[in-house]
Amino acid sequence: MAKYAILIYEDLTKYSTMSPEGWAALVDAHSTFVNKVFELGGSLAGGEALGGASTATTIKGGTVTDGPFIETKEALGGFYVVEARDLDHAIEMARWCPASLGGVEIRPVVDPTTNPF
Repeated sequence: MAKYAILIYEDLTKYSTMSPEGWAALVDAHSTFVNKVFELGGSLAGGEALGGASTATTIKGGTVTDGPFIETKEALGGFYVVEARDLDHAIEMARWCPASLGGVEIRPVVDPTTNPF
């Protein structure tokens, strides 16, 4: 099975006004997603929530700056790595990934010993 990263991009500023009930519903939705991955015959190889874009540190051309690389409304807020038969299988799983404040991006995880480009 191949590995795919499901990258969650959302407007993270919306979380600061989310009610406790809304947060609990979001956590439940992520639990449902994880269960659905296994139900669909995939497996979970990892995943984490990330700190907000304001906590990012960027290095470009040797210069270190606080904050995200670019100004954008949506930022990378978390990710999962799933094992799937193929891209279509990964897409089937990613459709269940909660991202009501944005969307998800799916990318294959590549073998660093070969040039995938």
